[in-house]
Amino acid sequence: MAFHDKRGVLPRFQAGERLKIELGCGPSKTDPAAVGIDALDFDGVDVVGDVFEVLAALPGDSVAACYSAHFFEHIGDLSRLIDELGRTLAPGAVLTVKVPHFSNPYFYSDPTHSRHFGLYTMSYFARDSLLKRKVPNYGRTAVFELEAVRLGFDSPFPFRGLLKRLIGPFFNLATWLQEFHEENLCYLLPCYEVEYRLRRI
Repeated sequence: MAFHDKRGVLPRFQAGERLKIELGCGPSKTDPAAVGIDALDFDGVDVVGDVFEVLAALPGDSVAACYSAHFFEHIGDLSRLIDELGRTLAPGAVLTVKVPHFSNPYFYSDPTHSRHFGLYTMSYFARDSLLKRKVPNYGRTAVFELEAVRLGFDSPFPFRGLLKRLIGPFFNLATWLQEFHEENLCYLLPCYEVEYRLRRI
């Protein structure tokens, strides 16, 4: 699948300009200044195409920051995506990723969702001094440092959403509370999403 640079932004990366990107931006970008990348041609998309083809067209260390909300769960080859972002993000650049938490009951309703995410998922791809339980890296050399993980609590139903938004933040007060929630309470008080902040080493 050939990609389409609707606004002619890719030459700016080639010329050495460091720009922010938003993967799977959909109809509107969170940051209007970011380069929106999506497989579907919405108004807010700057580059239409397969994420791997678009990232392959970017020079190494050319991206100033990357944001993605509810996109990574659609990617079958997460290791490849992390590797491409590790190549294209400049040292010190921040990667922010929001995805559905595995306890979100609506995650399973979408047949395009291909993987689950929990507190520790990014710890397999990054150096992690935050969380207590250490996970293997399977021989990978980490190019990211995990700086923060937050559990997001919400519901599409107003009363339940309000209740979860009031109670949920308590579990983000400390990592041990996050871990306690995920191990013991996540199916009693399901999370809506999990957000990771990683910094390119």
